[in-house]
Amino acid sequence: MTLTEIAVKNMSRRKAKAAFILAGLMIGVATVVALISFTRTMTADINMKLEKYGANILAVPKTDNLPLTYGGLSLGGISFEMQEINQKDLAAIGNIKNAANVTAVGPVVLGGVNIGNKRVLLAGVDFEAALILKPWWRVQGRTPDPNEIIIGSEAARVLGMARNDRLTLEGIDYRVSGILEPTGSQDDHLIFSRIPAAQKILNKAGLISMVEVAALCNACPITEMVRQISGALPSARVMAIQQVVKGRMETLHRFKKFSYGTSAVVLLVGSLVVLVTMMGSVRERTGEIGIFRAIGFRRSHIMRIIFIEAALISALAGLLGYLAGYGGTWAFFQFFMEKSSVGVTLNMALFGGSVALAIALGLLASAYPALMAARLDPNEALHSL
Repeated sequence: MTLTEIAVKNMSRRKAKAAFILAGLMIGVATVVALISFTRTMTADINMKLEKYGANILAVPKTDNLPLTYGGLSLGGISFEMQEINQKDLAAIGNIKNAANVTAVGPVVLGGVNIGNKRVLLAGVDFEAALILKPWWRVQGRTPDPNEIIIGSEAARVLGMARNDRLTLEGIDYRVSGILEPTGSQDDHLIFSRIPAAQKILNKAGLISMVEVAALCNACPITEMVRQISGALPSARVMAIQQVVKGRMETLHRFKKFSYGTSAVVLLVGSLVVLVTMMGSVRERTGEIGIFRAIGFRRSHIMRIIFIEAALISALAGLLGYLAGYGGTWAFFQFFMEKSSVGVTLNMALFGGSVALAIALGLLASAYPALMAARLDPNEALHSL
């Protein structure tokens, strides 16, 4: 009879203890797998949502400007020099090294227009890019044609405008093709048109007031992209919207810290369960170990029997723990999270790591019981029968 057969038969005779060790390790591995899977899926989901969050790089004209503000109160400013961004220069953004990371480039033309006795801000935008940069926009109606505009909800209320109304801007008649639903932002107070129309109304042919760039993705080098865009647009001051980037990094960092900390505690408890159970099993088998030693089994043989038992149970615990952790994470996202294009997927690397981790913990926790069994004196062990 081989050592493996002896270990298997011993486990079959002591099913309760084997099941207890199996349960302890399986719960630990399942918790680790669930937390890692949850963290990875949430990370992918956060990255996907933040990629759709909007612009996170902003390019504005360089200016020598001294803003006079205090306590949130603006008192105006003294502008010594103002450079516009040439619209033709925007093509250079497509040639930067990390151009593949750029999701959308949205030029904006801004200027004030008079409507009756009211002063309203007009924004000329690229509506195709705007729908990527501002996915929260909802328009009652449709995006405008060249001779049409849409109006923010608050501007429409103040001006008394509705869909299909006509509005005259600088002597040109425009039809309101839609009303922008409330966004809770400054967009509610603006009038939006196509860029060529806004440039004509504001007398800014070929010029851009600012550029919004969406380039937030997993592992995107935002700082490096800001440097590259600055080189492509020398007449602009390019900056990253740090709040979005820092918010993402802080969220992911907390997820990972929570995952690793909880995993370590659960694995420690599982290892202690294996240690205590294996020590109890060795004490119960003192007489059996004495017989093995009496018929010629060496200390290394006794230790190998203990380690084989631990390895077999641990490997099964790793397999079942991975399936339980994956299943728990999948069920959580199915029933408690909003539907997302990011799903929980089988990860063979995580599966292999789970089994390897379970075996390593099982063997490590069994090292002292195995050594204790090997050191038993055969004569004393036989007297215990």
